[in-house]
Amino acid sequence: MIAPDARVLVITVARIGDTLLATPLLRALKQATPRGRLEVMTHPKRQDVLRHLPFIDRLSAISKGTAWLRGLLEGRRFDWAFVFGHDLSLLKYALRVSDKVVAFKSADHTIDARLHDAVDEPNPSPHAVPHRLLLLRSTGVQATDLRLAWQVTDAERDAARAWLRKHVPGTTNNTAAHPVIGLQLASFHTKSHRDWPVERFIELAKKIMARWPDACFVLLGDAQSLASAQRFHDALPERSIMAVGTLALRASAALMAQLDLYVGVDTGPTHIAGALGIPMVALYHPAYPGRNLAPLQNPRCRIIEHPRTGNAASVTDADMADIPAEQVWQAASALLQESRVMDEKR
Repeated sequence: MIAPDARVLVITVARIGDTLLATPLLRALKQATPRGRLEVMTHPKRQDVLRHLPFIDRLSAISKGTAWLRGLLEGRRFDWAFVFGHDLSLLKYALRVSDKVVAFKSADHTIDARLHDAVDEPNPSPHAVPHRLLLLRSTGVQATDLRLAWQVTDAERDAARAWLRKHVPGTTNNTAAHPVIGLQLASFHTKSHRDWPVERFIELAKKIMARWPDACFVLLGDAQSLASAQRFHDALPERSIMAVGTLALRASAALMAQLDLYVGVDTGPTHIAGALGIPMVALYHPAYPGRNLAPLQNPRCRIIEHPRTGNAASVTDADMADIPAEQVWQAASALLQESRVMDEKR
């Protein structure tokens, strides 16, 4: 059992989405150790994902390349350590600085024998959040809040609203009257098979504009999404705004928090949208289904699964074009109507 005053370390060196998927575990650990201290180590480029979360006492950087050298002179300054992934350098660092280390079983039986708990990988794999929570099985910690977490600061919110006033025609407040809709058109280049065709996004936008003629579309993503965003912008230049590659990660997330709706493929910003709790429609490839990755306990999320199902090996050639624009439109329009009713009641 983990003590209320325990000193706890969590190491997660991963992409944006995988980092966010660990936040329910982090929240649960802090709730279980109110008099303790929770330190989270992550890749230097991922610190912004976890910055300002109230349940993290200290956020620091670590990488697979530098971990082997760290901890040699630190001594055991943690009671517990939880390590995501199987990288041996991270596991060895945790073993140097913590009394008890918990991780999923690795390929190194010698390392596993030194762990307080070497957790078996479940098969078939459950949703990514309960999967990660398996690391808590030997601690007595129960997690009931499965929502992802992201904290937008007041300054970030104000800057996002200023950006909207500058770039969105006619914006004078929180943009609820347009609506303003964010689109994440592309995943990262190595997972481009998860992308919904730009032509489908354009078809969706036209359906939205037929119902809401003043709709405006903010094109999100990093520089890798530029080509897809440019094709959309060329088709609807008067109704789209290019934010692709122009905003830092936290500024982009703060902007997303001001949107009336987010529509995106399975990638980092979609996990951020889920953590923000904004109205969202998320489209999933069958090799990475929404039942395993979509945000949990999020009533304003609509999941669009590819019609083809099966194991990952049998669906790698599935075409996201098989998801019709009409299906996404139905989900998007329902969310927009619900959010407008909610705005009118406030």
